[in-house]
Amino acid sequence: MPVLSVNLLKYWEHVDDPFTLDLKKDFYQKNFKKIHKGKDASLPCFTIAKNEEEQYNIKAGYFIGVDWIEKDRTALYVEPKLNKKDKEVDYIKMLFSSLRHSDVSNEINELFEVKWEQSTIEIEQKQDLLTPFLVVEFLSLLKIIVRKGLKKSYYKVEQNLNSKVKGKILVGNTIKHNLFQNKNLYTYCSYDEFGLNNKENRLFKKALSFVKRYLPNYTKLFEIDTNYDLQNTFNFISPAFHEVSDIIELNEIKHSKTNAFYKEYEPAIRLAKLILKRFGYNISNTVKDKIQTPPFWIDMSKLFELYVLGLLKDRFQNNVEFQHKYYGNELDYLLNDKDFQMVIDAKYKLKYINGKNDDDIRQVSGYARLKNVYRALNKKQGEIIDCLIIYPDQENGKNDLFDIDLKLEKVKHYYDVYKVGVKLPIIN
Repeated sequence: MPVLSVNLLKYWEHVDDPFTLDLKKDFYQKNFKKIHKGKDASLPCFTIAKNEEEQYNIKAGYFIGVDWIEKDRTALYVEPKLNKKDKEVDYIKMLFSSLRHSDVSNEINELFEVKWEQSTIEIEQKQDLLTPFLVVEFLSLLKIIVRKGLKKSYYKVEQNLNSKVKGKILVGNTIKHNLFQNKNLYTYCSYDEFGLNNKENRLFKKALSFVKRYLPNYTKLFEIDTNYDLQNTFNFISPAFHEVSDIIELNEIKHSKTNAFYKEYEPAIRLAKLILKRFGYNISNTVKDKIQTPPFWIDMSKLFELYVLGLLKDRFQNNVEFQHKYYGNELDYLLNDKDFQMVIDAKYKLKYINGKNDDDIRQVSGYARLKNVYRALNKKQGEIIDCLIIYPDQENGKNDLFDIDLKLEKVKHYYDVYKVGVKLPIIN
């Protein structure tokens, strides 16, 4: 049942502050569910704990979203900021930038978690972080799909044919709609047809009708940068679905067979279903000032990882490999370029602006000792492989990675370990 009125507290990501509120328990924590190497690797979205002085303190991780502290009574809304002084991080532009590269499409499932089974929380439309996130992901995937060409396949068609028979005769419908009404020349038939109007494309068309209603409201609430104007993306996609119907029931699509060429179909189907579910299958919900949202979390650390992948791909194209895996080890990026051969890690941590994290450096240095990495980079035993940490720096960071020396800034006390700060897009 929707919640009409709750105490909604507003904080920002990565906060560590005193917390004044009348709560029933001494400890509260909500986690972002993650499975890594078959094991539970969940991380806390926020923790509220009472100290020895009987005062609460709140610690928020690198997640944005909204969730219950006490169900149906008090909720917490966490917005995207690196710290109190910085302007708000434009997480939508980060997402839009990273999704230009098809490598990212298989990773979007790990970006967010939605707790559909829990009570909804009322927020203002402009506080809704989830819907634009889903819409940007969905439109970006459809843009890739449209560029390749929509998938054609066989699908069932039922039609009342005049003076001809095709496929299987539907006796019941023919008697009911034709013979009883003296339409003796007509026959209801069911047959297979090959074309664009298959179930998957009809689901996309249905979701696009909801997105179409939502976009004008979105542009009023948020500053739209011409570099990632969602309306232009929608206008590019829409004509491709001209011949496709939007008549579809969600239960018609349980499993979809996809091949390597149409690998974007599977995540796009999932997102289309989530968008319809997000609006409660009611198109009028796309334009309300206040909305009911299920608790959800977006992983900003993972989003930063994908954003950095986009920056690396912009410069090095296919010479950068994402998530190089070898016997339980998973590198963020492996760069094999004529100018740079490096093991690279993305760290969504402000600590690197004026310092370092020894555990992170030990981790990336360990990756640089893997035999598989030596083989991938065609290195011989005894050669040192360079390591690079990329981190956010809003003051002195780079807007992109073009035309810069990745070895310019060394990490103190280490040989052949470097760091580069990058600026994140912000909302003015």
